[in-house]
Amino acid sequence: MNGYSRYKEKSIYSMSSAEQLLLLFDEAISRLNRAEYSLKDKDYPDFEDCVTRASRIVRYLMDILDMNQPISMDLRRIYNYLVYDLSMVKAGRERRQDEIGRIRHILSELREAFDEASRKANDMHVVKETEIRG
Repeated sequence: MNGYSRYKEKSIYSMSSAEQLLLLFDEAISRLNRAEYSLKDKDYPDFEDCVTRASRIVRYLMDILDMNQPISMDLRRIYNYLVYDLSMVKAGRERRQDEIGRIRHILSELREAFDEASRKANDMHVVKETEIRG
């Protein structure tokens, strides 16, 4: 393993679980962007690799759900839908290319929601300054 790979691996291990979760969303979104460009360039092997990797990430997100949390069932349904839709995109290529943007949008919305929830959870432990009136 070269120095950069070790540095990258070490930085991932030092991330919080919220940061790792956001990184997964970022990578899935990035793969979908690349898949879209690969499809336009008719680079089908790269397109399929990108869609497969995005699908693996979504499956992993599904696997790590804490099913004791009330929202987990809803997230599981969304992730199942995304995995299904990604498989349809992969099979349909040009016929289903419009779906890539929609899938990317859903993942972006989920990423933003998790980012906001993480910030709120972190802010709960900080005393906020209040304005003194009167």
